Amino acid sequence: MAVERTDDIETGETEGVGTTADGPDAKVTAPDPKVAAAVAAAEAAGPQNGETVRIDSWIWSVRLVKTRSAGATACRGGHVHVNGDRVKPAHSLRVGDEVRVRQEGWERVVIVKLLIRKRVGAPVAAQCYVDNSPPPPPRAAVAPAGIRDRGAGRPTKRDRRELERLRGLKEGSRRNSLGGSDAG
Repeated sequence: MAVERTDDIETGETEGVGTTADGPDAKVTAPDPKVAAAVAAAEAAGPQNGETVRIDSWIWSVRLVKTRSAGATACRGGHVHVNGDRVKPAHSLRVGDEVRVRQEGWERVVIVKLLIRKRVGAPVAAQCYVDNSPPPPPRAAVAPAGIRDRGAGRPTKRDRRELERLRGLKEGSRRNSLGGSDAG
């Protein structure tokens, strides 16, 4: 019997999940009982054999989106694909379907392992799909120019000119954009 193994990248340790192991280096550990109990409860509350779940409800339940209405909006906007096709929020999802959700500049690619209807915790949600997503794009290391501390008050003329220089605006362009003139 094969064992599902997870590797910890930082420490290099390998953890086996299940009762038997293949090979001498595999450690045998039982899954976390709380997570196992929560997965069992989610399965019991989920659809029975042959039933399906709405896509907007499922992507909310497994925490791919923050709210169900955000899931429905993403479906209507064409940001959710199931097996390569754009879907409506009421699309029926089945085990084995590939779901692609585009959000904030990157795409989550997951394969459905378990259908659930109710929102569950993050460790349980991770048991409901296989994540094949590419790594997210790196965040910008540079702070955006022109952010002032809260409560710093109105900027002085000197501060305003420094902010405009950082933003790449020319001197006087602020006045021109507000309808004033340079002459005067």
